[in-house]
Amino acid sequence: MKLNDVKCKTAKVKDKPYKIFDGGGLYLEIMPTGGRLWRLKYRFGGMEKRLSFGSYPIIGLKDARIKRDAAKLLLENNADPAVAKQQDKISKQVDSANTFEAIAREWIEKRKGEIVEKTLIDIQSRLERNLFPKIGKLPIKSINAPILLEALKTIEARGVIDTTKRVRQNAGQIFRYAIASGRADYNPSQDIAEALKTKEVQHLKAMPLSELPDFIRKISRNDARLFRQTCLALRMMVLTFTRKKELSHAEWQEFNLEDKIWIIPASRMKMKKEHSVPLSNQVLEILHELKEMNSNWQHVFPSQVRPNKPMHEDTILRALYKLGYKSEATIHGFRSLATTTIMEELGYRYEVPNLQLAHSKGDSIRQAYDRTEFMSERTKMMQDWADYVDAIAAKTTNIINGKFGGAA
Repeated sequence: MKLNDVKCKTAKVKDKPYKIFDGGGLYLEIMPTGGRLWRLKYRFGGMEKRLSFGSYPIIGLKDARIKRDAAKLLLENNADPAVAKQQDKISKQVDSANTFEAIAREWIEKRKGEIVEKTLIDIQSRLERNLFPKIGKLPIKSINAPILLEALKTIEARGVIDTTKRVRQNAGQIFRYAIASGRADYNPSQDIAEALKTKEVQHLKAMPLSELPDFIRKISRNDARLFRQTCLALRMMVLTFTRKKELSHAEWQEFNLEDKIWIIPASRMKMKKEHSVPLSNQVLEILHELKEMNSNWQHVFPSQVRPNKPMHEDTILRALYKLGYKSEATIHGFRSLATTTIMEELGYRYEVPNLQLAHSKGDSIRQAYDRTEFMSERTKMMQDWADYVDAIAAKTTNIINGKFGGAA
């Protein structure tokens, strides 16, 4: 006769363990101590075996029968329920050890040397502030899209949309690493982008081309009564469209004036890759003047106060403010202006000025190919750009109609 709850509860305790059966190999073993343990008797591989399901009443009769039926299904598929139970226990132990935080910290450790140290510190800080308190202790396998979305919504509620976007991207990197290392099956970050707010990208403002001639003339006249070195730095910035730190920290050893090339070391580049800047005749004139002024110093633009140190990178920015361009332009905006003008007015295809901007170009083979393939075009482009700047500053308009006719 099958068991019921009354029989399970009222079974008397005896001096020795004894069994009361429910059917299909399931029975409740009554212990002398009063404990009542669910067991399943079954045969596998020609041997009689026992499987424990837990104690009554923590595991009720209904649940014990469900466990029995699941075990029987495994037997039907030629699997040992005891082995499956042990594997499930180990899997749960592994999952509990592989929390989101543990794998995130492991990923950060493995990225050392591949990602800039400051960037890794920023990523770790964002995760510690925003995700670890919410999902850090959860097994990474248990985190689905709704769980991750809820954590990100908490960040979004603070109004920091950019931070929310960055945290989601970092979470995606960690989930992909967990999948690759066999500790997750799914990346929930890829399915929640549409559920988060977006913010319109605010591009750094570029000076309109129509204002460039007057800007060049202001530098030449030194309307703001700037130090001569600062005027030369402004003009060189326009002609080379490099970033402010790349320019202000330039050292004489980086320049080969005879071969008309400037090699900026990887340590000073945003992408941490060495970058070549072909030098136009106009830039060479600037460098020759600077050489007369600063040849005794390591840096092309030494600090006025401490000449053994480079000029502060914000000196150029402050000079722009003094010239009246605080709200109209940024240093980065000159890079955009140069790129657009070189394509639209000088006829160069996008790849040439874009490579000169030192943007990332993907894999190392592609980068090496680009450096060699486009160098001759980049050299011609930089001279054409310098001539263009001089021409519009002198109010010669025929250049805009294609006088230089860059690479088709």
